[in-house]
Order: sequence, then C-alpha cells, then structure tokens
Amino acid sequence: MPIATPEVYAEMLDRAKAGKFAYPAINVTSTQTLHAALRGFAEAESDGIVQISTGGAEFLGGQYSKDMVTGAVALAEFAHIVAAKYDVTVALHTDHCPKDKLDGYVRPLLDVSAERVAKGLNPLFQSHMWDGSAETLADNLAIGQELLAKAAAAKIILEVEITPTGGEEDGVTHEINDELYTTVDDALRTAEALGLGEKGRYLLAASFGNVHGVYKPGNVVLRPELLKDLQEGVAAKYGQASPFDFVFHGGSGSTAEEIATALENGVVKMNLDTDTQYAFTRPIVDHMFSNYDAVLKVDGEVGNKKFYDPRSWGKSAEAGMAARVTQACADLRSTGTKLK
Repeated sequence: MPIATPEVYAEMLDRAKAGKFAYPAINVTSTQTLHAALRGFAEAESDGIVQISTGGAEFLGGQYSKDMVTGAVALAEFAHIVAAKYDVTVALHTDHCPKDKLDGYVRPLLDVSAERVAKGLNPLFQSHMWDGSAETLADNLAIGQELLAKAAAAKIILEVEITPTGGEEDGVTHEINDELYTTVDDALRTAEALGLGEKGRYLLAASFGNVHGVYKPGNVVLRPELLKDLQEGVAAKYGQASPFDFVFHGGSGSTAEEIATALENGVVKMNLDTDTQYAFTRPIVDHMFSNYDAVLKVDGEVGNKKFYDPRSWGKSAEAGMAARVTQACADLRSTGTKLK
C-alpha cells in the first residue's frame, strides 16, 4: 500500500498527532524530485507526504500547454506506480491554490477523484489545499465549506489556510507584519463554519509568524506557542480536546526549538520546498563548475558526453535532495515511525 488509502491517510495523521511528530510534505516538480522525496522517506523509515503546487503542476504540464491538471494527474499516476518500490506509505497532496486558480486546479482534480470513487476506486490525491488567505475570512470560509463538502464526498481531506503566511509562494505574496498571527476568534469562526470533523476532515494552516522562502535569523518572529492558544480556545467552547490538525507552512530555516513547540501543539504536517530545492540544485552546480570544459563545447571542442548526460548530474541531485528529506524526518520526529 505505497499510496495511502483514505483510511490509512487518516490513520497516519492520527498517529502523528498522538505521537507528537509530523510528516514532511515535500514539494515536487518532476519525476526525479518525486523519487528523491520517496527515497528520503524510505531511508528514514518514515511515511510522508508529496505535494504539487499550482506552479509545480503547470511546470509538469509542459511549457507548450502549461496545463496544471494534466501535470498534476500525470505525476500522481506516475507516483501510484513507482511508489510501490519504496517500503513506506505516502500521501499525495496539492499545495497552495488561491481563488483565481480553483477552477483550473483543485475543482477539476476533485472531480477526477470523485469519478474514481464512484467506480469503487480510491481518490487520486489524498488531500488538496484551498488557500483563501488573500480573501476576507468570511469569503475564505464560505468557499472552504463548498470545497470541504466536495472533498468529503470524494474521500479527500481538505487543507485550509485561514490567515496569511508571509513571503511569496507561486505568485501569492503577503507582507511580513502583525497580520501573520491567527487569533482565537479566527479559529472559532473556522470551527463554526467548517465543523470539527463532522462535515469532513480538514487540516488547518494557522499563522504564527510563518514566512515562505529563505530568511535570515531574526527577520521573522515565529510564535508556535500560539497554536496552543488556538487549540484551547476552541476546546473551551466545543469540549473537544486539541481539535485541530495543524500544518506548519514556511518551515524552511526554522529552529529545532520552534519545530518542537509546534509539534507539541498539534502540527502533523510541515511543508518543505525552499530547502529541498537547494539540496537538489547544489550538487548540479558543483558538477557543472567542476566539469566546466566537459559539459560545454569550449573553443571548438566536443566536451564529454559522460558529463553532460543528465543522468550524470541527476543522480547526485536526487541523492542531495533525499538526504535533506531524511533530515526533515529527523527534525519532525517521524524517523522510524512508518506503518508496518
């Protein structure tokens, strides 16, 4: 069962929350970065999550048509085949999708899975993200209600982002300011609109100062202890202890202490993209710089095919990214926790 069924995915998230660990959610943009993520999980003996952003899906769709749905479906189908060779269980997820891309991405993908489920099959993806952080909270939650109903019918978990994450992700930009902190009132309004599981399961990307991309220490003030306030504020009204399954966005560059606090307060998924992009690219840079005259036809020479063959540098890139994924598993305490 290399790709999680809906029931197994729910079990994965339950185990993570109970065990106070989280799954790395690794953004992929190619078959090779997919293999790197799977390899990293397998070497860590950790289950995990592989995700495709709108930009990643567009890239996967090819530069001729740039069709996001085609790119996402193609890689998901590929993953269902190749993941069988890895001794771990993975879930497939789509990352940030703002309002103007819902009709070209998440809604069609939900329809794809609904058709599969109607035939007695499992959904193609196990979860999808709705990023309404650029909308008012009222509009965000209204769209969230619609998408949650469709997701639940297709046996899919929805991820929602109710308040902004700073920085830039696939063209969606938010300033780094005091709005990057979700309030208890925001959480209460979310629970009222989306329920606490009875309307369908969802993951909550709450903001506690998170910023996408690369940032230097001191430029961002993370307050993962805020997640405890959100849990307790909603629990006090609804009588359900630790009601939310939180997602940690903007995880690249976070300290071990910040991650540990987030895990203690209900984070079950942490997104990684920037760090894994660098880990994939860095060995390629080293290969090109170290073999300049072999990868280029300099001064009329012919170079050396063995060095510009994509396999020669691709293997190193895969290994570099896999190592970073394995490190992420250790940071998030998921090492050695794979389903037996």
